[in-house]
Amino acid sequence: MPLREDDREVEWSEELDILPDRSADDSDSGWGEPRPAARRRARDQQLLDERPPHWE
Repeated sequence: MPLREDDREVEWSEELDILPDRSADDSDSGWGEPRPAARRRARDQQLLDERPPHWE
């Protein structure tokens, strides 16, 4: 006699990643913005470029 759908055993693994915790659109890079490290380097370079002459 075949098992009914209700009687079927299902193995569940905690390692199985059905849905990611975060989608690609849920990140800065998903929206086309630079990654935080690149943004930090760009900001550092901007501050160095705008450094007043009397600071040298």
